[in-house]
Amino acid sequence: MKSTLCIAICMVAAASVLAEPLTLPLGERPAWLSSEGIVMAGSWEPLQFRVRRDGAPGYEPTADQQAAYAREHSAEMIDRLKALGVNFVMSHCYKGAGLQAEQQSMEDAVQFSKRCHEAGLRVGVYTYSGAFLWEPLFKETPDASNWVLLDEHGQPRTYGGAKYRYYWDRNHPDAQAFYKRIVEFAVKDIQTDLIHFDNYSYGPGSDANSVQRFQQFLAKEFPADQVAALGSITAEVVRSIMTGSPEDLLRRAWLDFQAQSLADSYRDMGNYARSLRKDILLECNPGGAGDRIRPPIDHGRLLQGGEAYWDEGPMPGLRDGRLHNRIQTYKIARRMNNVAFLYTTSPLEMAESMAFNLDCLGCVCWFEYGNIVRRPGSKEPMAEDVAPYIRFFHERRDLLKDADIVADIGVLRSYPSQALAGGEHSELTAQVEQTLIEQRACFQIVYDHHLQELSRYPILVLAGCVALSDAQSSMIAKYVAEGGRVAVVAALATHDEWVRPRAVPALAALSGERVLRCQTVPELMDAIAKAWPDRMTLDVSGPQGLCVEVTEQPGRRLVHLVNYREDGPARDVRVQLRVPKPVRSVTLANPERQSDTQLSVDAKDTSIVFTVPEVAVYEIAIVEFG
Repeated sequence: MKSTLCIAICMVAAASVLAEPLTLPLGERPAWLSSEGIVMAGSWEPLQFRVRRDGAPGYEPTADQQAAYAREHSAEMIDRLKALGVNFVMSHCYKGAGLQAEQQSMEDAVQFSKRCHEAGLRVGVYTYSGAFLWEPLFKETPDASNWVLLDEHGQPRTYGGAKYRYYWDRNHPDAQAFYKRIVEFAVKDIQTDLIHFDNYSYGPGSDANSVQRFQQFLAKEFPADQVAALGSITAEVVRSIMTGSPEDLLRRAWLDFQAQSLADSYRDMGNYARSLRKDILLECNPGGAGDRIRPPIDHGRLLQGGEAYWDEGPMPGLRDGRLHNRIQTYKIARRMNNVAFLYTTSPLEMAESMAFNLDCLGCVCWFEYGNIVRRPGSKEPMAEDVAPYIRFFHERRDLLKDADIVADIGVLRSYPSQALAGGEHSELTAQVEQTLIEQRACFQIVYDHHLQELSRYPILVLAGCVALSDAQSSMIAKYVAEGGRVAVVAALATHDEWVRPRAVPALAALSGERVLRCQTVPELMDAIAKAWPDRMTLDVSGPQGLCVEVTEQPGRRLVHLVNYREDGPARDVRVQLRVPKPVRSVTLANPERQSDTQLSVDAKDTSIVFTVPEVAVYEIAIVEFG
């Protein structure tokens, strides 16, 4: 019975993941996104919420708060933002207190959006949080009490210590109907360019709707006698599963159900928004992708529902001998054809975004109550040293737009291996990703559904990928048979997609010169360098903290160099770049220089060598083909 259960659930998950993505192809997006890019200013909290957030017992603003709020929405504020180089404003629409409670705020959003559009700014709006303000909402809409997401104790899941905020069940049909009214308001009345869905951090809970949907999830694919053998799926059973052993098969099914439910809810809202306007941009906030898949958040599934996502993680830099960066967030966004939204309030953060992101510099400032500061909650003004980077993003769009990533290596983030099989396996994948970043390799992070597109990578790294389905294993074997190269770290496909041990590993027969098998990550990197040096695009010398991305446009390649160190420039950086055509010239562009610098080049058959005198924060080497 358990075997049949595994297979059927796998079929459900696979069908959902492989559905046509809702993400708009690059060529079907509004033209401004590529031509102008996004330089964002944010202020998306409505006035009533700020009052409670800042310590008041209720939601009634003072006269001073109202006056400052009016200044924030004025034409003068829009002019100040434009003068800073901002071309996109993320504003408020609805937070969760109720349509009547937020009526004035929503009308303010309409007028502010109109002023922004008249001034030439694009607009995104915060259409809902993952949590609502239950005190005013329940008075206005009593039925909303049935939408509350219940935790493993059967209690309302609160927004951390903010007990006045309850998470709601995104898959509850009545809640979805309610929030579609807000989406319609955002699209039709506000005329927004982008819709922001916040706090995609919790999947279904132990509430009645979640329990019923989980029962339906199981019953949809199984004969009645097998479902009966499982017993009734009650709230008590679900609560035990939510805290149960990862070795339990039903627990694994629950994790997959949660991840799929989050992705489905995002897609449902996105489909509705697209029914109102086909080119509306969709964005959610599940947080950064981090170094592994952590259910219920599966970025590989979730991001197929839109064009952008938020990472509000810590600032990058080289601290205590360790490289802190957001490169994985950007790489996952690029592979999923998504834009990554991050706070970028320093030259380093802006350089990192220009090097690794798609069509977005980031959120460069926060404007609230008429003040412009660096980040939410900050009192620091914008730093003066970011101005050249904002100007460069606008003036040198030719270097950034319509550029494809050059990747020698694809690193698989296997959902069952990372989410179901234990942390030691995901740790291996994370080590590979971080090592490739630090060694300045050209790579991308791929998810299970990308296995159908492996031909774009000369090398596939499978590190910690112990749990693979028969279909996934077949796609990898086909890739090798057609000339692809696979580098394996530790065990491979020893278990199926539900982490049941196999008698014989699914890919045990893989062998030959196109297959490397290693036990550790350092061993892997040495083996790749020795076995397949001709497959590597880039070799860059430099100190720890110097990172690289390579992109290409018709007729040229661009080498983006970012220095994360705070102790001075990286000097005499030697770059060896494999090129598909003879090279005409190599020039350097830098946000802090007025003109580009010509470099001397040593051409060697299919590669060139040049030296970058120094990288203070950011340099782009523009390699033009003859």
